[in-house]
Amino acid sequence: MSLKGLSLVIPVYNEEPVIPELDKRLKSFFETCPLDYEVVFVNDGSADRSLELLKNISAQNSHYKVLALSRNVGHQNAITAGMDHAQGDAVVVIDADLQDPPEVILEMIRKWQEGFDIVYAIRSEREGESIFKKITASLFYRLMQKLVGIKMPLDAGDFRLMSRRAIVVLSSLRESNRFIRGLVAWTGFRSTAVYYKREKRFAGSTKYPLRKMIKFAFDGVTNFSTIPLRVATWLGLFSGLVALTAAGWAVYEKFFGEGVVQGWTTIMLAVALGASAQLLMIGIWGNTLAGFLRK
Repeated sequence: MSLKGLSLVIPVYNEEPVIPELDKRLKSFFETCPLDYEVVFVNDGSADRSLELLKNISAQNSHYKVLALSRNVGHQNAITAGMDHAQGDAVVVIDADLQDPPEVILEMIRKWQEGFDIVYAIRSEREGESIFKKITASLFYRLMQKLVGIKMPLDAGDFRLMSRRAIVVLSSLRESNRFIRGLVAWTGFRSTAVYYKREKRFAGSTKYPLRKMIKFAFDGVTNFSTIPLRVATWLGLFSGLVALTAAGWAVYEKFFGEGVVQGWTTIMLAVALGASAQLLMIGIWGNTLAGFLRK
């Protein structure tokens, strides 16, 4: 049953020092929100008192719901679980760390009421982040734009509003290594953007260190781009040429060189040509399958 209003999906992982302030900010926001609402907190296997605090604040507010995952499944999967349980006609994903101000949602709602199914929140400024983080984030978004073949807004994270029909489509996509930013763009629904200043994290440390950011970028490229498959195809062709050269050299050594150990020429031919053929076929099969799935 759909809620004729707004659902907030908030993934939470070890955010114990943030939750009391988050509750205050949400209460202040909902005083100005023109819609009925619910908040779906998704506790992503937190090891601190986050779940206990979420249960406490939800006991005092009937609009709050807590979805407690049995273990840490990752940010993207936690968002997916929250979207699966959200009932609003409009669903907003927002992190718990208060870097993304809840007040921006009011502008998102206005855009949604104008008829947009997707409203991206784009960071015009990124306060409290290192120069390294800003540079790598900027490169990441622009590289993804070039690689994935899908028009994704630059400098937009997971903070966004989605209509009910967009959520229905997203819920039908069940990839295990999820890249929600790409999935949302792939749906093709009418979209627009609002701009905001991203604030400093209220407390605690980032849950996306460099290691996780690299994995996140890898998932995005492999899920939405055929370029790695094309690289495999070209490497297969190149290694095939190298293999033929090596095969010619091996045959020359057998008949015109100083002689080789018996069986060595056959092994060289089999390994060189077999390895290149495998790499080439992986690329061809992958590109063929990707083309079939895009139809």
